[in-house]
Amino acid sequence: MATIFYARVSTSDQTVQHQQRQAEEAGYTFDKVFVDDGESGVNKKLADRPAGKELLSYLRTGDTLVVRWIDRLGRNYEDVTSNIRELLGRGVVIKTIINSMVFDGATTDPMQKAIRDALVGFMSAMAQSQGEATKVAQMAGIAHAKMYAGEAKYKGRKPAYNREQLNAVLNGLAQGLGAMELANQLGLSRSTVYRIKDNPVAAEKVLATWGV
Repeated sequence: MATIFYARVSTSDQTVQHQQRQAEEAGYTFDKVFVDDGESGVNKKLADRPAGKELLSYLRTGDTLVVRWIDRLGRNYEDVTSNIRELLGRGVVIKTIINSMVFDGATTDPMQKAIRDALVGFMSAMAQSQGEATKVAQMAGIAHAKMYAGEAKYKGRKPAYNREQLNAVLNGLAQGLGAMELANQLGLSRSTVYRIKDNPVAAEKVLATWGV
């Protein structure tokens, strides 16, 4: 029985080292690590990614798979839920760093299975929903920047956050982290985190206006 860590990064403002450090700080040690970087394809299914494919072939009954969050295990709701259910069916235990979720593939109690499967579906849907909301905000910011490209105009107050921090706040909120925790992690004020939370489209537009 092995403990395996899988990390996937999609953009330049994400790092494998950050994800693995979070896991190790949570007390995990790993027998094997699988990593897919951004070049593996943002919209590819887990089984179509080099390390993802190897991971799915490697895991066996009794193994523990650790991921930062369940959205690392697929490109959308269907892919994530399909992969998790397949692994649980093999008897693999899946654990997340964020929120310390445990999905036990070894359980045989029908009620525990029902609760587990319902939670997998809910968390997967929430992850996809937040991902789509983030994309909408980014597209709105880009459109805003293009609209005013080349125009001299008052930009308003310079944002107190950068692109990496904005994405980290949105991802953290989607994964259930609180405003205070995110503020401390990212070096932001709590009010800044709340402004991003309340209006992510406006937060994206501010970055676009300033060309950050």
